[in-house]
Amino acid sequence: MPSTLAASMLDSAGVDAFIADVAERRGFNEAELRGLFERVERRAAVLEAVREPAEALPWAEYRPIFVTPERIEAGAAFAREHADLLKRAEAAFGVPSAVIAAILGVETFYGEQAGNHPVLETLATLAFAYPPRASFFRSELESFLLLAREEGLAPLELEGSYAGAMGMPQFIASSYRRYAVDFDGDGERDLWNSTADVVGSVGAYLARHGWQGGEAVAHRADGGDGDYRELVERGLEPSVSADELRAAGLSVEPMPGPRRRVTLVEVQGPDGRQLWVGRSNFYVITRYNHSPLYALAVHQVARGIERALARGGAQ
Repeated sequence: MPSTLAASMLDSAGVDAFIADVAERRGFNEAELRGLFERVERRAAVLEAVREPAEALPWAEYRPIFVTPERIEAGAAFAREHADLLKRAEAAFGVPSAVIAAILGVETFYGEQAGNHPVLETLATLAFAYPPRASFFRSELESFLLLAREEGLAPLELEGSYAGAMGMPQFIASSYRRYAVDFDGDGERDLWNSTADVVGSVGAYLARHGWQGGEAVAHRADGGDGDYRELVERGLEPSVSADELRAAGLSVEPMPGPRRRVTLVEVQGPDGRQLWVGRSNFYVITRYNHSPLYALAVHQVARGIERALARGGAQ
């Protein structure tokens, strides 16, 4: 199937109104925006990909994609190569080096798989040809146009994921504008070419969402013979107490303190059900990607990187 549907985005319903609105509210030249969108086509490949995200898989299929020896060893190598930079980010934001490295590994295999979809075409396609999330992607399209103007980027040249995420850390446009940092001090926030900006921006993002330095991410829970499903169904925001875990027949080490609240996550592993207790930092990782499978993969890759570094791997 061809990667594009041969039609200018100007032929799509709603585009003219979007251009006029953004030009008026944000101070863009309307004629220049129209000229830009004349060169943008709808992309069939994007519409196909967005309907089949990896996060829709069960854990038994999701984990082997992301939690691999190759990704872990590459993460240890990345951590060794950029040890000073990661230490500086940890000092600034409180986020462990292994967690930052793990996110970059899960997102793009340390920049090797950052995506080759033109970001402007991707966002325009999803904004005007994908009704389930049209409002979200129209907002991201506007943010992308603002980002390109603010950062001096060429909007037609930038590439990213099938959802419009950009650079090694895969920031969407609104997150790029809000959380990216200039960590190398060159006056630019470059998430494609500056490893310092990439590392600092991941740390800043997690810190802004409430990362707790020195706190664990998740622990495997045992038991569950009682009624635990209501605890799982509460969602990702921590709300479960230690007493509720015990009442459901669950044990976890360490058990959260009496005032702490955690998240209970159920996933389907290769040998059946697994229950995980997520601490507040687990929830923070789900602010980067709202899937509990993603947060669990980041946690396990980070632990693997820590073990590889401890044994002197990836030197």
